[in-house]
Amino acid sequence: MAGLNVSIAFLFLVVGVCQAFRCLSKRLLSPGAYGCLATELAASFQLCASCLELRMLVEIGPWGGGFGPDVVLTLLFILFAVHGASFDGASANPTVSLQEFLLLESSLAATAAKLVAQGAGMGTGWAVTKLYWSWELTQFHLIQNLIASECSSSIHTSLQHAAFAEGTCSFLLHLVLLKLHQSRPTYRVPALAATVTFLTYTAGPFTGAFFNPALAVTTFHCSGSNFWDYVQVYWLGPLAGMLAALLLYQGNIPRLFQKNLLYSQKSKYKVPKVRVVAHAEGGDPRRKGRGEKSSSQHRD
Repeated sequence: MAGLNVSIAFLFLVVGVCQAFRCLSKRLLSPGAYGCLATELAASFQLCASCLELRMLVEIGPWGGGFGPDVVLTLLFILFAVHGASFDGASANPTVSLQEFLLLESSLAATAAKLVAQGAGMGTGWAVTKLYWSWELTQFHLIQNLIASECSSSIHTSLQHAAFAEGTCSFLLHLVLLKLHQSRPTYRVPALAATVTFLTYTAGPFTGAFFNPALAVTTFHCSGSNFWDYVQVYWLGPLAGMLAALLLYQGNIPRLFQKNLLYSQKSKYKVPKVRVVAHAEGGDPRRKGRGEKSSSQHRD
């Protein structure tokens, strides 16, 4: 269990460093730069380093440490709950940033800045985690270094099935995000953590359950699948899932078209009804509104 304790300490050290970076950036940078660059950079670094360490525990832990997947899933839930509480509005996920752009919640420049920051954060997180593994503080890291050069693809099923699995995970995740967008953090954070844990448990054996295009890039160098296979599964699959979730939830994609294709919108204003009566003498129709006297009443 000593190796597991070292990994847990590393995970919370990463969270602490990223939180310190966020606090410092918030004081030094403008709100726009902080929201688009600093938060996404820190969140992506935090997510990448944490997920790489957890993935190492998933692969080596059962036979190298004697603990089952329940331990890793528990850590995953706790970690994503911590992520949700500390990300400060960042997503660390390109499909979420694109969803905000399509919902007219973010401009093109802000979205591009977020995508660049996410890529930089993921790359930095991958490099730092590899450096940390090279120190071989535990037997897990020693084994990881021995097998790192011969890593295999995370796609363990047919290409179509893998793309469908990643797309479905992205679809469900984005539906939950859209539904809980206005909810309180006390409800939203554990709900999202539980959703990610469930999706990881379900789709993990087939694709690794990334449903995050930026995070999945860290495995593109592994043998067993070519670059186009990875693009179809880990980029196009989640993107299609996000678009399907947005269309199902909204009925339209505001950035592309305003017409609601799925749901009819009823007006919340009622049109007052107008009765038609006839003059006693002329017989011409006359509209009678509320408050008007009838022609049959005696006029003074």
